[in-house]
Amino acid sequence: MIKQAICAPGLGAFFYDDQRAIRAGAQMDGFRYLGEPRTPGFHNIRMPAESLGIGLVLDDGYVAWGDMMSVQYAAAGGREAVFSIRRAQSVLDEFLIDRLISEPATSFRQAVAAVLAPLPNGTPVSAAMQYGISQALLRAVAQKSRMPMAAVLAKEYGVELMARPVPIYAQSGDERYLNVEKMVLKRVEILPHGLINAPSKLGTDGVQFLDYVRWVSECARRLGGADYKPRLHFDVYGTIGLLFDGDLEKMADYICRVAEAAEPFEVNLESPADFGCTAAQVDGFAKLRRKLRSKGCGVRIVADEWCDTLADVLAFAQAEAADVVQIKLPDMGSLADSFEAALLCKSSGIGAYVGGSCVETDLSARVSVHLAVAAQAEMQLAKPGMGVDEALTIVGNEQSRLLAELALLGQQARR
Repeated sequence: MIKQAICAPGLGAFFYDDQRAIRAGAQMDGFRYLGEPRTPGFHNIRMPAESLGIGLVLDDGYVAWGDMMSVQYAAAGGREAVFSIRRAQSVLDEFLIDRLISEPATSFRQAVAAVLAPLPNGTPVSAAMQYGISQALLRAVAQKSRMPMAAVLAKEYGVELMARPVPIYAQSGDERYLNVEKMVLKRVEILPHGLINAPSKLGTDGVQFLDYVRWVSECARRLGGADYKPRLHFDVYGTIGLLFDGDLEKMADYICRVAEAAEPFEVNLESPADFGCTAAQVDGFAKLRRKLRSKGCGVRIVADEWCDTLADVLAFAQAEAADVVQIKLPDMGSLADSFEAALLCKSSGIGAYVGGSCVETDLSARVSVHLAVAAQAEMQLAKPGMGVDEALTIVGNEQSRLLAELALLGQQARR
């Protein structure tokens, strides 16, 4: 049984950024952005990320932890407002602690359904809180079951658990040259993100971004050797749509040029445009994908903004509006929803990308590895932070340890 719940305020691994202000041209002064924020909840354009850990004290004395936080671009693309420790603590104290203490740590799915049900006034528990609490519940059930968290998910959802690694995808942050060299030297499977989060980073007519894509391709060939064949994944935060005023034909032509610049490597392009709401995003991405295919362009479109819930993932899948969906765990909320979203993607023939944010914590990053492996996702994000090395260490080593445990379990089962 869960006997007690304790909390520990903490830091996220990066900063919360006001995407609206950055897209509007906010200038950097060193590490900070100048100007006034444009998104409610932000008192500066860039703010230190905060997290709130919740620890579930079990009857054997073990404490199962989970961490709550928003994503870097909170309140953008249909997401919740930026996370507040004070608000989260208030909801915990008034409603959720009692639910947790009365809940047995025997079934993850049952515990999540009971604890994360809407509040008495009908308001849903925030996604950030669902994320942290579901992490703690999964750890608690894993502890009681004496099995890895991945094994708990596989057992409860009836999927085959395979000791097979999920490719890791690293993001460069604004250090988009030096960090790429690090990734190539460490032979990262998917790279580099690039953080193309403002029109200025595309350059006039998009030439600056095309030059960067060529440089990444050349760097991978020069430092990686002939046998290194990563997938190039760029996140452009809707800036291509801004550059061409939403003209799908011009956008498609430009994306074909991106594919040429990346040769001989395949390309994922995340969030080429932001159409303003989920329905418009689904429609716009579906049309853009059809245009790309008619032009013989193999660039894969990745959904992120306006794809924040299980229902959103279903909408993108049904409309064939994405080749890959980022399951952004803090936005999705409950790990139960995230796991179901990954399974939905796979059953729909869409790439399941178990993602998240640079502002997460080491703890949440480790939990997400178990979800990615249990779901056998197409790819997973190296997180948290923007430093590359730390994120690769946390996610890569957790995956290596998990695979060793699963191999051991398999050996024991065959005896």
